[in-house]
Amino acid sequence: MAKLYFRYGAMNSGKSTALLQAAYNYEERGQHVLLAKPEIDTKGADRISSRLGVSRGVDFLIRPEDDLRELFAAHRARVLAAEGADVACLLIDEAQFLTPTQVDDLLRIVVLDSVPILAYGIRTDFQTQAFPGSRRLMELAHSLEELKTICRCGRKALFNARLVGGRFVFEGDQVAIDELSHEKVTYESMCAQCYLTASGGRLS
Repeated sequence: MAKLYFRYGAMNSGKSTALLQAAYNYEERGQHVLLAKPEIDTKGADRISSRLGVSRGVDFLIRPEDDLRELFAAHRARVLAAEGADVACLLIDEAQFLTPTQVDDLLRIVVLDSVPILAYGIRTDFQTQAFPGSRRLMELAHSLEELKTICRCGRKALFNARLVGGRFVFEGDQVAIDELSHEKVTYESMCAQCYLTASGGRLS
């Protein structure tokens, strides 16, 4: 039975690397996959890039207004026509940027169309609040898997702190990607203790 998998972790936990490895594993066995990511993630444009230096173009970008099941069906039909074989899996990077309605579409693809989905993303934003897409994935996914990384102090990282111009900030829009900002926006994975120290005790 096809399942919806949500593999989540803090920044730098190897999510994109794991996605690209999963795609390679399917294709090594002669199976066809589709790769996608939300259009709002402008970093890398239409590519999924690992910090290890591996990258690959996506098959399609997902806009906030897209009916994701219809979009997937169109690309699935294209693969069938070109390859004479069905899609074995849909892999989605930066899944936190999906809308809750689009996550509902993922479950429909899995259950009604019998195609497994591996969705990769971060759980919470820089203010420790769940992204709407991640929250819905936590509610609907058949399988949840945490990809772990460590804080600067060596503890397990839980949160994603935002830095603007090298300084921690704890207010602002939920989504800030460095190509879209006037000042350099970066993120650091932190444990709860280091996050609370940097934020002066605030969590949102």
